[in-house]
Amino acid sequence: MKFSAVSNDLSKALSKIISVVPAKSTLSILENVLFDLTGNELRLTASDLEISMTVTISVSGIEDGIIAVPAKKLNETLRALASTDLMFSSEDVSHRITMKTDQGEYRMSGDAAGNFPEAERVDEDFSLELDAGLLKNIITKTVYAVSADDLRPSMMGVLFQWKEGGFRAVATDGHRLVQIKHGGALAAAHASGDKEVIIPAKALNLVLKSLDNGSVMVIFGKSHIKFNFNELQLVSRIIDERYPNYESVIPLENDKQFDVKRTALQAAVHRCSIFSNAVTNQIRFSLTKSELKVSAEDVDFGGEAKESVPGVFSDDGELEIGFNARYINDALSHLEEDDVSFFFSSATRAGLLQPKSSDEDLDILMLVMPLRLNA
Repeated sequence: MKFSAVSNDLSKALSKIISVVPAKSTLSILENVLFDLTGNELRLTASDLEISMTVTISVSGIEDGIIAVPAKKLNETLRALASTDLMFSSEDVSHRITMKTDQGEYRMSGDAAGNFPEAERVDEDFSLELDAGLLKNIITKTVYAVSADDLRPSMMGVLFQWKEGGFRAVATDGHRLVQIKHGGALAAAHASGDKEVIIPAKALNLVLKSLDNGSVMVIFGKSHIKFNFNELQLVSRIIDERYPNYESVIPLENDKQFDVKRTALQAAVHRCSIFSNAVTNQIRFSLTKSELKVSAEDVDFGGEAKESVPGVFSDDGELEIGFNARYINDALSHLEEDDVSFFFSSATRAGLLQPKSSDEDLDILMLVMPLRLNA
């Protein structure tokens, strides 16, 4: 293999897929990036066996070839170089790699391309072309609530669900839940009955970092999913588990509504949480007809904070309920609208959060489980 390219262009391409490369792996070949040159087209591929990601760039090809290149060493070298013309070459038998610039010459040992895992083939079940902005919005508003618990693999991804003629995206970690309903192109994408697909959070985060303007082609297979956008392609294994019955935990009788300004409440929650217990991160909401009092206390270290935020409570009585401040802050920070509504029933039932006015095609519901308040 032999080609010339601008080092900065090669570095930018590598940076788009380097996150897939595992830091440590029992298979040393996975610590490499596959270089595949055909004509003036260079394909760079990274894989961790669960996810495969490929980026294609234009170079000045001299001799076609394919080789596995050490990812970390290559990335560090390219980042340390100023933007300059670079000549890359490799030997077929010894797999020795040489990079030459005006400043110097750099050599490393590669590996045979045959040892690198092939990207999984996606046997298409159905596909759809999505606006990149819509997909980005859905991922951003759900993936933060995904579980990181290996013992609950079904909750380590976002559920894409087609049900009753509509589309839903759902994420939960058992303490909070996000549900997005979309009535546009996503709802009409799969008309042949109900379907559920759980997409791993790691894959969605990689897609999120790579999304730009334009459209994204998403191909759903039996065991894998593929995203095609611009010069990038990502293939990921689908989580083959049954998603928990999330609908059963969404309360239907939360008739006590509190309307509040999101930015004002978020600021108050953040400041009070500084004084909360480091383990529970508990804050207290005390609701009255015209205000919400946010308070936190750390008995162990004597910390305490209280703030009042104006709002409108639909109930004539008062309500006190405890939450994990991080969960409330996360929920508020993933909404754009400043006018939001909380819905409660009692101090022991989950609270619901929604924007007061939502997009006709995109309806979002957030749920946060309460914490038991100390007397």
